[in-house]
Amino acid sequence: MPIKMPIKTIIFDMDGVLFDTEPLSVRAWDYAGEKMGFGPCGYMSLRTLGMNKPAIMKVWAEEFGDRFSPDELDRHAHAFFDRYYAEHKTPEKPGLHQALDFFKSNGYKIGLASSSRRETVLKHLADSEITGYFDVIVSGDMIAASKPAPDIYLKACKLLGEPPENCYAVEDSKNGIVSAWQAGCRVVFIPDLWPGDEETERLPAVKVDDLLGLVKWLKSEK
Repeated sequence: MPIKMPIKTIIFDMDGVLFDTEPLSVRAWDYAGEKMGFGPCGYMSLRTLGMNKPAIMKVWAEEFGDRFSPDELDRHAHAFFDRYYAEHKTPEKPGLHQALDFFKSNGYKIGLASSSRRETVLKHLADSEITGYFDVIVSGDMIAASKPAPDIYLKACKLLGEPPENCYAVEDSKNGIVSAWQAGCRVVFIPDLWPGDEETERLPAVKVDDLLGLVKWLKSEK
């Protein structure tokens, strides 16, 4: 009987997993919605969690029709974020540095698969001084089909040189979970704004509370 080798590759989503940025998106879209005359639109964050920009804009257009302008949403959301980040660093999830230290010191390959634009991804990583932990960074503007399509995870696995079944994928959104599962990764669910649902309950290999809970679970798997 062949010996089962431990999985030593892990791919993280960014927003809601590494950084506590999802509530900021709610606030930004509340602000933008008010400016565009739609009223607070933070609820759209839950409908678009894990999607890249083109997919997000499509959902907004479906919601608001001809009244919606992608450029206007971009402008007002950027204004909100510019003011916020002029005074604050990217808010980190608890245990971020400890978890990454664990993976790096234990010989894991570490990837990032975020639907955010590369410019945004690199800024957040630099803010927290964690860019060097990642062997591969795949952003939403590097792939054509957004989560829940598997493309972003398939690309990350290919760049890491590992088959998907040998990779953990850490996600907080339904779109992300479905994307990673369809790619063939072993999915770890860390709830954030979205608490989970019955439809996707069977997909993750495990559900943990936070990054340190993930480390604890992996230690128990040895």
